[in-house]
Amino acid sequence: MQVFNVEGMSCGHCVKAITQAVQAKDPAASVRVDLAAREVGVESALTAEQVIEVISEEGYGVKLV
Repeated sequence: MQVFNVEGMSCGHCVKAITQAVQAKDPAASVRVDLAAREVGVESALTAEQVIEVISEEGYGVKLV
């Protein structure tokens, strides 16, 4: 599982937007979001760079932990 630090997540809508964006690129992806820690864990065939691009396109600041 790849873990990313995501800036700007604050609510359930953010969680849903990020989860749906990642799963749109990889429907089999598993996405775990920890709002308090501002972390998103992704288990996917996507590379870290692809996940960063997808989350960035949703308007969040993101970096690999």
